[in-house]
Amino acid sequence: MLRWTIIDFHHAMTMGILAFLFYLLLAPLDSFANPYLAKPGDRTLPLRVSTCAVSGGFVHLYTALDNGLFDKYGLKLENIFIRGSAQNLAALAGDEVQFTYCAADGTIPGLATGIDAKLVASPLVKLPYVLVARKEIRRIEDLKGKAMGIARTGDLSDRLSRAVVKKFGMPPDAVTIRPIGGSQGERYQAMAANIVQAIVITPPLDVRAKNEGYNVLYRLIDLDLPFIYSSLHTSYKMLRDRPEIVQRAVAAFAEIVYFVEKNPDKAKAAIAKAMRTKDEEALQSSYNVYAKEIVDRTMTVPGKSVAEAVDLARESGTVIRRKPEELYDNSFVANLEKSGFLKEIWGSENYKR
Repeated sequence: MLRWTIIDFHHAMTMGILAFLFYLLLAPLDSFANPYLAKPGDRTLPLRVSTCAVSGGFVHLYTALDNGLFDKYGLKLENIFIRGSAQNLAALAGDEVQFTYCAADGTIPGLATGIDAKLVASPLVKLPYVLVARKEIRRIEDLKGKAMGIARTGDLSDRLSRAVVKKFGMPPDAVTIRPIGGSQGERYQAMAANIVQAIVITPPLDVRAKNEGYNVLYRLIDLDLPFIYSSLHTSYKMLRDRPEIVQRAVAAFAEIVYFVEKNPDKAKAAIAKAMRTKDEEALQSSYNVYAKEIVDRTMTVPGKSVAEAVDLARESGTVIRRKPEELYDNSFVANLEKSGFLKEIWGSENYKR
């Protein structure tokens, strides 16, 4: 009887140790390993984060808000929709919002003119846009003498359209760049009405285009164009007065990148809620691109791409008042790596991929 008791005891101890090790592998980041969590007694800080569009590209923010992922960092974020990159930067510089989450290549021209804000993290570092065209347009070359629809002169859709024309060796006047205004959906309707013959759009609208018989000519990610997508911005005021809060927000985003990749159902549910769609093909397309294909787990703002975006803005007539390296601050993401935070999140996986 004693022999079996001893064996059972050792067996229980062994199983307990294995269970504990298994827990350590699978458990979310805990306070002993996470120096950026709110401390006991800290007051939850209400903050506002603006977005410049309703897009699957903001899946990380949507998922975080829906699942309370900022809470343990002592942050209570309210999402404010403000149409347009320039308007978001104005709200940020005026302290109407404390963070902005937008496509960086829509904001870099404004930052370069001297607006008091910086990029502090770039989870998505390539553009997910695709070029779609009417059924009679089968190749880029078929666009000669035709029109591409954009929102307005100088915005992201304009720069992307011109970059595609340039990339394929056509003179700038070979294709008419026609401002349509409004959203991607409105530009899509302009293409359907043959007001323009091609547009650049993002998932999940590309799924609709394919299903309705339009031609997907190119994925801009394959063209290696110098653009940065969804990125976290903050103001000079926050950087000066509350750098610890900026650090917490950046740390939260790093964990959110992990959470979204490992929880596709919750991420797709967040996209579905934001975009008001139940189309599973569209949701999966958005998830594949925004949660995996164009993600940089380190969230480092790519300085070379910032510099190239500034050059492109200058060519488009933007008055540049700040150097490219003055438009971003990578110290917060660098701290995550130095502290072992990223390694703790990703474990044996390569977070630098």
